[in-house]
Amino acid sequence: MNRSAGILLPITSLPSRYGIGCFSKSAFMFIDWLKGAGQSFWQILPLGPTSYGDSPYQSFSTFAGNPYFISLEALIEEGVLTEEECSAVDFGKREDSVDYEKMYLGRYPLLRKAYERSNISQNQDYQSFVEENAWWLADYALFMAVKERFGGIPWTEWAEDIRLRWNNAMDYYRRELYFDIEFQQYLQFKFYEQWMQLKQYANSQGIQLIGDIPIYVAMDSADTWAHPELFQLDENNLPIAVAGCPPDGFSADGQLWGNPLYRWDYHRNTGYQWWISRLGYCFHLYDVVRIDHFRGFDEYYSIPFGEESAVNGHWEKGPGIGLFEAVKQALGEKQVIAEDLGYVTDSVRCLVQESGFLGMKVLEFAFDSRDSGCANDYLPHNYTENSVAYTGTHDNETLAGWWKNITSEEQRLARDYLCDYATPGKRLPRSFISLIMRSRAQLCMVPMQDYMGLDNRCRMNQPSTMGINWKWRLRDGDLTEELQKDIYAVTLRYGRMNWN
Repeated sequence: MNRSAGILLPITSLPSRYGIGCFSKSAFMFIDWLKGAGQSFWQILPLGPTSYGDSPYQSFSTFAGNPYFISLEALIEEGVLTEEECSAVDFGKREDSVDYEKMYLGRYPLLRKAYERSNISQNQDYQSFVEENAWWLADYALFMAVKERFGGIPWTEWAEDIRLRWNNAMDYYRRELYFDIEFQQYLQFKFYEQWMQLKQYANSQGIQLIGDIPIYVAMDSADTWAHPELFQLDENNLPIAVAGCPPDGFSADGQLWGNPLYRWDYHRNTGYQWWISRLGYCFHLYDVVRIDHFRGFDEYYSIPFGEESAVNGHWEKGPGIGLFEAVKQALGEKQVIAEDLGYVTDSVRCLVQESGFLGMKVLEFAFDSRDSGCANDYLPHNYTENSVAYTGTHDNETLAGWWKNITSEEQRLARDYLCDYATPGKRLPRSFISLIMRSRAQLCMVPMQDYMGLDNRCRMNQPSTMGINWKWRLRDGDLTEELQKDIYAVTLRYGRMNWN
């Protein structure tokens, strides 16, 4: 990887006509805009179908794609939907925010219409897709169809026969829900078809796509239902312990994520085949893969199931380098970004180094006393070449919001580091961006909000909160030529331009 730069922008945040960013023309236009801004990478958030809370890190499947991202415009062009039908649906009043409730209520009936008009069973490409992906798609499509039949409740509350996957129940629901299952397969086919078109276009323009995968899967997912043996579940397939993070300066109770933990001895005994399949599929979808919460592979935080906070958790040993040696042997050398943030121990640093993956550096942590890690690690003069520098991530405040919220002492330390006591606060985001751009880090990734100087009203996620996250969107006209030229200039200035 050459010295380069990119922008972090979730698919959901793209402008679009129908309530949420998707694989529409605006996504292709954004790729053109990125190229014009001198960028080499576009980083997104996980693409899986979201569950309660709308978090892309809590998905019904680690393999499936979110039907929200299917372009309705493309379906109109195919002739399976009309513009009048799509325009008649209320997707929300705000152009700069996603209304997930209205999205859920409005989008699926349209997609069902498209499926019923598609004659998809006669499509050879569809048949090939279903056959080639049967190893995960068959369970996922059945899972979603049964979930719909039971009113959307978690699979742990289903009738015992299908909850425990008795053969007679599996056969019954496959017959009973045939068209619902086919509908789910159709959605995944359209998602894959449109995504690969977008990826191929990005690559043809010299833009590489950075995908993002959570280390854990959701409890209410096809993965846990179909393969309980992979997870720390009891005889009734309920969790024994769940994932999270211990208390720190940002949260006195820690973070209780609730994901089931892996049964690492089982994974080790099976040669990490599930992980090899999972990562192999990701490397097919993305050019670079960012793995969230990488430190969980060294040590993971285990919280007894039923606890109301993360306070009573403890650390346990993860699979370590053995997992990544098995992945490398099966898949070869791949580009990976290891999210090694938070409380980083020497053993975590060793694992990142041994793996050869790029680590992460987040500028905000260098001057924020709430961070429980080592602030010196995040000062740009200490960045190693084998790292990716960020101003912030999807979990952080925007630069503008962060600057307003840190203490005056922290602001003084930051200005001392910048040797800048004159620039008004509202213009400082550009100074901080320049700071990481001139570091040794191989790659610099900047959230779009920081380039635009937006405050915390445009923040993507505030951990441990519900109902206020994952909503921010660009509006038509936000991606101006002036902004593009500014980004181009800073990219060129610090030697991160890879265009002739």
